[in-house]
Amino acid sequence: ISSFQVYIIQVSVGNHQWTVKHRYSDFHDLHEKLVSEKKIDKNLLPPKKIIGKNSKSLVEKRQKDLEIYLQTLLLKFPVTAPKVLSHFLHFHLYVS
Repeated sequence: ISSFQVYIIQVSVGNHQWTVKHRYSDFHDLHEKLVSEKKIDKNLLPPKKIIGKNSKSLVEKRQKDLEIYLQTLLLKFPVTAPKVLSHFLHFHLYVS
């Protein structure tokens, strides 16, 4: 049994689509950097939940919430994403 959940998130930019895989803690680290460097709303990231964190319904809901979180970030930076976000989304591998 895994003690942590990996979220597989679909990313779409223009005609490009790919998936990224991250733990919630990765999203949290990204969010902390964006809050301090880019003044992103600190309440934008879905909260960490402890109880039932690996239940299927909670995992599915959090995955959807994290997809919305990333889509919101991409809308906030329509021209050039911050380096930390670009790295998180693996832009260097998919978008030329």
